[in-house]
Amino acid sequence: MLVKPKKLQPGDRIATVSPSWGGAGDPELRWRYDQGIQRLKELFSLTVVSMPNSLKGSDYIYENPKARAEDLMTAFTDKSIKGIFANIGGEDSIRLLPYIDFNVIRNNPKIFMGYSDVTVSHLFCHKAGVSSFYGPAILTDFAENIEMDPYTIDKVKRTFFSSEIIGEIQPAKEWTSERLEWIEENKNKRRKMEHNQGYEVLQGFGRVQGPLIGGCIEVLEFAKGTEIWPDKKHWDNSILFFETSEEKPPPSLVKYWLRNYAAQGLLQNAKGIIFGKPQDERYYQEYKKEILTVMREYNLEKLPILYNLNFGHTEPKFVLPYGALAEIDCELGTFSILESGVE
Repeated sequence: MLVKPKKLQPGDRIATVSPSWGGAGDPELRWRYDQGIQRLKELFSLTVVSMPNSLKGSDYIYENPKARAEDLMTAFTDKSIKGIFANIGGEDSIRLLPYIDFNVIRNNPKIFMGYSDVTVSHLFCHKAGVSSFYGPAILTDFAENIEMDPYTIDKVKRTFFSSEIIGEIQPAKEWTSERLEWIEENKNKRRKMEHNQGYEVLQGFGRVQGPLIGGCIEVLEFAKGTEIWPDKKHWDNSILFFETSEEKPPPSLVKYWLRNYAAQGLLQNAKGIIFGKPQDERYYQEYKKEILTVMREYNLEKLPILYNLNFGHTEPKFVLPYGALAEIDCELGTFSILESGVE
């Protein structure tokens, strides 16, 4: 069982960190960071504290993984800080590993949220025995042009400001992955929304339940074979969640990665799998084909799989608490989180 952090209250102090890419501190992107912070204040009544190194710019952040880790450790240690939100993902936060003190996280459980390369920091929390949250980032979701998406706002409120059961997660009615340059001239330009067709049951029957574990499938590759790769017992009887990044990896790679999970025995004892919407819905059909190929190769055609969920590299998005009991209902095609994310 992972320890649940305490819920947020209006007025709470939130730390922002750059565990991966440091663009939030680049002068040409600072307006974007400020916009995200403004939303945290206006929509959620939170007080925001930027960690000391987090806004020193992408060059400094890249050259100083130790400074990034120090920001994380400082944020966890500081008793006045109730939650930690990542500014954005990136590609190299595995470089923080030598500088992480797992006891600091274990002894100071608090909300930690991000997605993409932040998967690595989630695995830091997981190793420390603390539940963290795969969800929105400052520069993307909180700083969305014009306004933050109501779907994402609702999911953040339901997950962090209430100790009630989170319950069924309805599909978003619309989605976007449109790439609009982060320049101030585009600040008041709304991204084009597409109709969302909802969740797809790829295979399986009935209803299954299990604790959540997973992340960005490319980023999980960094962690394999390291001390933060979860023991097999954490994968057994779980609902796995996987999604792909803006790199849009070729379908063959998804097939190879899933074969590795099967070779490790991680799929055979899973209760089910959920897959996030691929960015731009690129390879939407091709990914499905490769997923089903691997399931057939390993005689796993009965494993419940739900596809096209609104998490990860798509907007809007919901929040996945690591270790929380979740449910896939293949008959109804629904996904639910059966407990609260916070105490």
